[in-house]
Amino acid sequence: MTERPEHIDVLIVGAGLSGIGAACRLRTEHPGKSVAILEARAASGGTWDLFRYPGIRSDSDMFTFGFKWRHWEGDVALADGPSILEYVRTVAREYDVDRLIRYRHRVLSASWDSDTSLWTVEIDHDGTPTTLTTGFLWGCGGYYDYDEGYTPEFLGRADFRGEVVHPQHWPEDLDYAGKKVVVIGSGATAVTLVPAMAKAGAEHVTMLQRSPTYVLSLPGRDPVATRLHRLPSKLRYQIVRWKAILLTVATYQLAQRRPAFVKKVIRAGVAKQLPAGMDVDTHFKPAYNPWDQRLCFVPDGDLFKAFRAGTASVVTDHIDRFTETGIRLRSGEELEADVIVTATGLKLKAMGGVELTVDGEPVKMPETLTYKALMLSDVPNFVFTIGYTNASWTLKADLVADFVCRLLRHMDEHGVRRAVAPRDPSVGEEQLISFSSGYIQRALDELPKQGDREPWKLRQNYLKDLRAINRLPIDDGVLTFR
Repeated sequence: MTERPEHIDVLIVGAGLSGIGAACRLRTEHPGKSVAILEARAASGGTWDLFRYPGIRSDSDMFTFGFKWRHWEGDVALADGPSILEYVRTVAREYDVDRLIRYRHRVLSASWDSDTSLWTVEIDHDGTPTTLTTGFLWGCGGYYDYDEGYTPEFLGRADFRGEVVHPQHWPEDLDYAGKKVVVIGSGATAVTLVPAMAKAGAEHVTMLQRSPTYVLSLPGRDPVATRLHRLPSKLRYQIVRWKAILLTVATYQLAQRRPAFVKKVIRAGVAKQLPAGMDVDTHFKPAYNPWDQRLCFVPDGDLFKAFRAGTASVVTDHIDRFTETGIRLRSGEELEADVIVTATGLKLKAMGGVELTVDGEPVKMPETLTYKALMLSDVPNFVFTIGYTNASWTLKADLVADFVCRLLRHMDEHGVRRAVAPRDPSVGEEQLISFSSGYIQRALDELPKQGDREPWKLRQNYLKDLRAINRLPIDDGVLTFR
């Protein structure tokens, strides 16, 4: 007789910020349900445990990157990676969800059966196959590939006699003290690495970019949080959090409506901080509008300080090829390097690469529509957490968690076991994410689509989503229950 698989009421995939937050909310709102978190790696923390490159930090303020129900201590706005990792793990301990995490459990596939209203989940546990069943599956693994980042093919790479590293797999023993470093890229990782490596003893760090990015300097410590230090920490957190939310929404809306004005403001801020002789338009005037790609924030202008100190510089050009001693550019200039860092971006992986099947039919991601950017059309009892691209990830993660808690309560109260958003053939299709960033564009054909109207459309606006996701009724005439 075949032994029946272990059953879990709600199964969470991923023990990073989203997964731990999801489990905490379930422990609070649905203490009677069994919950487990499956984590492919050997440690919790997700991104904040995986990335170990110098200077790793948040590019969102911690008053919105922290959970709304568990305040971030202090007044540090752009926190370093180890501090964020400690915050996530502290929250897990406080809510007693660390014991729910099953490490080295990589989810391979999940199959839904309508006769039983159950998911059967196939798992690789350290090379041993195992199976679980669950009534509700929640994907919290983010949207990028943890196994490898994106690195384009560089002609002559094998000729280079120094070291080439990708930030996603930073060698613990990498010695760059007194060495020439070239960081390829201009995104959040590059603008973090350059000042950090320069400060840590590199002879010189060059940021080599193909095209410019919008870079803004923000105070490393939030001035409002500092001024309100006498208030109780929970109250201060909520005040500063809402200040940050409103400022973020207002800035994004202004950039959408008056991009020329926002460009002018950003350019003026950068020009004030660059050293004499550095051309602001060559190196810091992107060809796209603000928020067509994510803006890069640097705490207390540390990137510009490194430029002014002469320990770092920026070059805007295209790579011709790697050479034995560095990089030759299309302009003919050669950059000497002992270490080359390819901060060239991420690879996206929809739903963490988990293969979904519904009643024997494979779910083809590009053919699905997202309902409120948290469920897939015609896929029952499945929710995923993906954060905002124009604001803090956690703002959206909190909304998804609140929605799931409401959905489960609705299902329990009405005695139903299945919730699904059937595909509406009258709803038009749009790209799920409208960013022009390379890592998004490379993966669009593998991602679900969004619809051309609510509740199938992602608004990228926390204030509107707060109503659409957590104020409107669960039984909205679109979701069906059985």
